[in-house]
Amino acid sequence: MRFCWAFVGALLLCIATSAAVVCAQTAPSAGSSSSSAKHGKASPVSRDAGIDAGAISNGVYRNKSLGFSCRIPEGWVLRTDEMNAPQEEPETPAPDDGAKPASSVGAKVLLAAFSRPPEARGEEVNASILIAAESASAYPGLKDAAQYFDPITEVAKAQGFEIDEDPYEVAIGSKVLVRGDFHKDVGTRVMRQSTLAMLAHGYAVSITVIGGTEDEVQELIDGLEFGAPRPKK
Repeated sequence: MRFCWAFVGALLLCIATSAAVVCAQTAPSAGSSSSSAKHGKASPVSRDAGIDAGAISNGVYRNKSLGFSCRIPEGWVLRTDEMNAPQEEPETPAPDDGAKPASSVGAKVLLAAFSRPPEARGEEVNASILIAAESASAYPGLKDAAQYFDPITEVAKAQGFEIDEDPYEVAIGSKVLVRGDFHKDVGTRVMRQSTLAMLAHGYAVSITVIGGTEDEVQELIDGLEFGAPRPKK
């Protein structure tokens, strides 16, 4: 199976860099393109192949075509539009290995949310949620979500992350996904990343969360719901 590295690599690099620990006392103001998760809207990604961009209401991202929702912590900022913005072409094109560019295979970011603007500096890991979908056609021979962890793991390792254990299946509501956990030492802190993956409607869908502790990561994952919403207590 041949993999298209451009999209998954760029996404993991972007979110890991944005979530990195930066020790500084002052922080620049957020850019005008940032929006609050409380009133924000999902990026107007075009609909295709049975998958839509989803929408945010009252701090919850919902995607009906994929059948799940994701709670966004109060006060977080959205950068979905920026993540979907066209990237400049490199001056020296990469060798043609037969893989299609991400833009040509229906790659899209459905949600990018950060605990603070990525350019704002702080002493703590910038917790984040990234939900992305990439056309499974970019990965000839891709039959299950576990296979999608091959490129995810290799890219994570290239960025200094270590995998905690082999990817494993987890059930969230009515859905079974494959989960992989990673960690990376950054100064005196540890950055923890967990990615959940599934195949749906011809797409490989990944949900990546980053935090400074295992409890923080798990709390973000606990904000996911598949199937009918849980009744309020």
